[in-house]
Amino acid sequence: MDLKEIQNLIKFVAKSGASEVKLEMDDVKITIKTTSDDSKETTFVQQIPMGSAAVTPQPVAPAPVATPASPSAPATPAEQSSEDDSSKYITIKSPIIGTLYRKPSPDKPMFVEVGDTVKEGDVLCIIEAMKLFNEIESEVSGKIVKVLVDDSSPVEFDQPLFLVDPS
Repeated sequence: MDLKEIQNLIKFVAKSGASEVKLEMDDVKITIKTTSDDSKETTFVQQIPMGSAAVTPQPVAPAPVATPASPSAPATPAEQSSEDDSSKYITIKSPIIGTLYRKPSPDKPMFVEVGDTVKEGDVLCIIEAMKLFNEIESEVSGKIVKVLVDDSSPVEFDQPLFLVDPS
């Protein structure tokens, strides 16, 4: 089972509301546990290769906690127009936690800059997770409007990385 399949399984479990899922295949046993504690949700994944000692569960990604805006403070026209402007953009989010790199190596140029046009499948950045470098590809074609993270910065699962104008 590869990393992408495990990530999809974690997303599915988180959306389903199940508190624990166990999956056993020929060579791997995976346990995904989700716990809720005062509106902070944490997912733990335990992957045990068959025929070896148990692996300690590692936290995968805390779910973002939404804080509601105070009802006594209405949004100003500037805030409303800002929300309307960004609503037409597509947000490309991090599929994993790790360290984001915007260049293939320190001496090379950035993969993409604001104003660049990208096609579906173009590499936008690299995220290093557990010494593995994962290329993050564009899911849409369009123009990069905003880069939301700095080079060599840590990112969380589902954290917004880029805004793309598909028009």
